[in-house]
Amino acid sequence: MAGQPQAVTALGDALLRETDPRVREAILTALARIGTDESAAAILPLIRSDDAGLRTGAIDALRLMPRALAARLQRLLVDPDPDVRLLASDLARELPALEATRLLCNLLADEPEANVSAAAVDVLAECGTLEALPVLAATSQRFAEVPFLAFACKIAADRIRANTSASDG
Repeated sequence: MAGQPQAVTALGDALLRETDPRVREAILTALARIGTDESAAAILPLIRSDDAGLRTGAIDALRLMPRALAARLQRLLVDPDPDVRLLASDLARELPALEATRLLCNLLADEPEANVSAAAVDVLAECGTLEALPVLAATSQRFAEVPFLAFACKIAADRIRANTSASDG
C-alpha cells in the first residue's frame, strides 16, 4: 500500500488497532512513503501514546516527511502537553535552519518548562541562526536558577556564532 495515497485512511485505521510491532513499523513506513498531509495526520496522534515503541515509530516516520511535518509543527510547539512540545522541538531538526530557528525562538519566548526549553536549545545549537542569539540570552536569564539550561544556552550561542563565522569565511 506504500505509495498509494488512497490507502492512507485504511493504513491509519489499521495502525490504531495493530499490536504487532513489526506490522506497525510497516504501516508507519508506508504512511511515511506516501508522505501527504493526510499521512502526517494519521501519524501525529501517536506521539501522545504511552507505548514508547509506537511513539518512537511515529516520530521516526514524521522525520521522513518534512514537508507534511512543517505544516503541523507550529501547532505541536504550542501544545498544552510539555512532552509533545519536547518531541516537536526535536522534530524541528528536520526543517531548514531559518524555519527551525523561527519556530524554536517562538517556543522559547514563553516556554515555562526547563526540559522543553533545553530540547529547543539543543536543536538551536545544531542548526540555529544568528536570530536565535537574543532569545538564547533571554532564556538563559529566565532560567538562571537552572544551571544546566543557562550553560546550554551559552554553548548554543557559541556554536551558532562559530558556525556563522565559519560559513562567512
